[in-house]
Amino acid sequence: MKITTETQFKTAAIALLIACTFTLSAPSIGQQVVVQPYLQNAGPNSIHVFWETDSENESLVEYGTSDKLGMRSVGHTTQVAYENSKLHQVSLGGLRSNTRYFYRVKTGGFTSPIYQFTTPPDPKTDPLVPFRLVVFSDSQIDAGLPDKLEETVNNGILNYFNTGPDTPLNNEVAMILVTGDLVARGKIYEQWPQHFFRPTAPLFNHVPVYPVTGNHEDNSDYFFNYFRLPQNGNAAYDGHWWYTDYANVRVIGLDSNTPYRIKDQIDWLTEVLEKTSSDPHIDFVFLQIHHPFKTEFWLVGELEYTKQVIELLEKFTEVSGKPSAHLFGHTHAYSRGQSRDYRHLWVNVASASGRIDYWGEYAQRNYAEFSVSQPEYGFVVIEVDPNRNNPSFTLKRISRGNEYTPKDNELSDQVTVWRYGIRPDQPSTKGVLGNGVDGQLILKASGFASKRSGAVHYASHWQIAATPDFHEILHESWKQAEDYFYNVNQQACDNLTDELILRVPPVSERYFRVRYRDQHLEWSDWSEPEKF
Repeated sequence: MKITTETQFKTAAIALLIACTFTLSAPSIGQQVVVQPYLQNAGPNSIHVFWETDSENESLVEYGTSDKLGMRSVGHTTQVAYENSKLHQVSLGGLRSNTRYFYRVKTGGFTSPIYQFTTPPDPKTDPLVPFRLVVFSDSQIDAGLPDKLEETVNNGILNYFNTGPDTPLNNEVAMILVTGDLVARGKIYEQWPQHFFRPTAPLFNHVPVYPVTGNHEDNSDYFFNYFRLPQNGNAAYDGHWWYTDYANVRVIGLDSNTPYRIKDQIDWLTEVLEKTSSDPHIDFVFLQIHHPFKTEFWLVGELEYTKQVIELLEKFTEVSGKPSAHLFGHTHAYSRGQSRDYRHLWVNVASASGRIDYWGEYAQRNYAEFSVSQPEYGFVVIEVDPNRNNPSFTLKRISRGNEYTPKDNELSDQVTVWRYGIRPDQPSTKGVLGNGVDGQLILKASGFASKRSGAVHYASHWQIAATPDFHEILHESWKQAEDYFYNVNQQACDNLTDELILRVPPVSERYFRVRYRDQHLEWSDWSEPEKF
């Protein structure tokens, strides 16, 4: 996101202080661990282990299915920044799918503690059980609250899952997604080990991380050196776009920064989605991208390129019947919305630590797509149930509040989407109130009903046309049960079964109809048209 002049000054000052501390604290004898072990790019039979030291080339991982370990794998080093920077990379292959492993790393005189990870299941051979993804964004340092990311990790994510010696994070979480702006200044080397990897180490020791780059990374080589992302994008743009699978979910990562808003990326995404449509093992697609098409908090941050991405996801969902979501950041606040005509979610997962964008600070707008917008810190948990009879996922917002209203892992929003939906009952029109002489009238319809237990009336879509076939739409409106904007539900008094029309279309014949949607993004059939 943006940085104010004051924040730039503070961030630069902190970076200089850390750089000096980092240089002065390096021991003259023996190596220092700069970045603790972290996991990348896991498959059913493989995973990659990374760590960084300031010297020594030895790159050894000892691992096994118990804490006795027993197996060894040797990797190699690359240089991240300075001559004494050694990034160790070890690939572990021949692993068993859906299996817990223990591991530790060794370089010279350094031996890490023993950590754990769990390999993903093979959807072709393994029974699939429920799993979770954690998603956060905009973890760059805020000079005013420099420890916020550490708080989000420890008091937020780790406490939420009640992790401890007997319940490591890999027992609870399958993968972690970060939708960009990992650091404040991507080309300042010290920010990577100090601002990002140090506070997140308790997560990535146990669970693989899959980030996409944001504008604050500044297309830095450090991002692409530190992260080994799936190599299934365009070869000429390695690491900028990619996808990976876990059980019945496909996760796609895109690069929405200026040099990469190109046709090559859109063409690649089109091809991947076409293949995913017919893949019998994939039920849901979650795509992460940094820049939003629309944001209620910061209109300057909107990006037209993302609209193309959303349209491709909507088309994919329409053709395949598989629900999808795009997860983003850039604006430092949480928002959750949905496409009107498709089972597609729009979710701003920020902010992990970047300074909050509060109401009234910037040019802002209330968009029809968004149901909930909240200026807060926090993270998102996606719980996936791969039950073959009817898979589903539940997206939960876990709120840490903000500077004025702190919260402690409060569930502030959630939505469940099913692979195979049950449509609400078809509503019926119930006439109109008023004759339109003063330009106003109220359309009336029946109450909501559904055969799905627990379904509620969440949205109504009204249309007025000049003919009963509705080929020529004169007016339409789409209202949600929730529209939290400026901390108030703007729809609190609307029961969604009537609609005030302020300006009646001046034609001789008019027809209206309505359809209802539940909270799971399922639409009913349209009502029969009524002439008025």
